[in-house]
Amino acid sequence: MLVCPLTKTRLSLSADRAELVSVAAHLAFPIRLGVPMLSLDEAREIDPDAMKVFTLGGEHSD
Repeated sequence: MLVCPLTKTRLSLSADRAELVSVAAHLAFPIRLGVPMLSLDEAREIDPDAMKVFTLGGEHSD
């Protein structure tokens, strides 16, 4: 299991399988050539209201 480097919570695979999403931190970490880039410098912020769009099956936790 991979965890967010900021919150240490589980990461979810995005629906397009291009990013690992930290619901707790509202961050998405890119996956490049099959390797997750888990640096905070590489992460992008995600709007909390749009979080369901970025996780498989609409997973969402507060």
